[in-house]
Amino acid sequence: MTTHITPAALAQLFTDARTHTHWQDRQVSEATLRELFDLLKMGPTSANSSPARFVFVQSPEAKARLKPCLSEGNVDKTMQAPVTVIVAMDMQFYEQLGKLYPHSPDARSWFAGNDAVIHSTAFRNSSLQGAYLIMAARALGLDCGPMSGFDAAKLEAEFFPQGNIKANFLINLGYGEAGRLHARSPRFAFEDACQIV
Repeated sequence: MTTHITPAALAQLFTDARTHTHWQDRQVSEATLRELFDLLKMGPTSANSSPARFVFVQSPEAKARLKPCLSEGNVDKTMQAPVTVIVAMDMQFYEQLGKLYPHSPDARSWFAGNDAVIHSTAFRNSSLQGAYLIMAARALGLDCGPMSGFDAAKLEAEFFPQGNIKANFLINLGYGEAGRLHARSPRFAFEDACQIV
């Protein structure tokens, strides 16, 4: 890939994109959610491990199950959002490496029985995949409100009772109310955060 994308595309993905907390009364279709996944899954992960698992919480019944798991400050914006994505991680992701990483038949052995490596790999790569989701959503014209602020144990008991799926973070998803955004918070200058060595 050698072409610099347009300034308008960069603005949509980065410079004009914002974290939203207020939402238009406008639904997100299943077709859009499927397109979203088909984009985000193409982002790189370690050994193509793809440990993230996504639950698109959309129905009133599912929102009611999610509500008691949320911190108080996240309830209203999450209940208003058309979709809330639970970005989770499969702690048995390595069982799929025979399918996902077939050119290395011993890839499962790199992880099986090594809890520290399993956790660090699952957490790092599911976080990456959640970030890919944000960028894919913006590319499709959606707005996002990523957040922590939930009771992971309660959420996992409700949505992942089998025990091998752990929650990472949440993303509210839909079409934001731009008129209710705060002014953008400051960002670091290059010199504040970077070195070239």
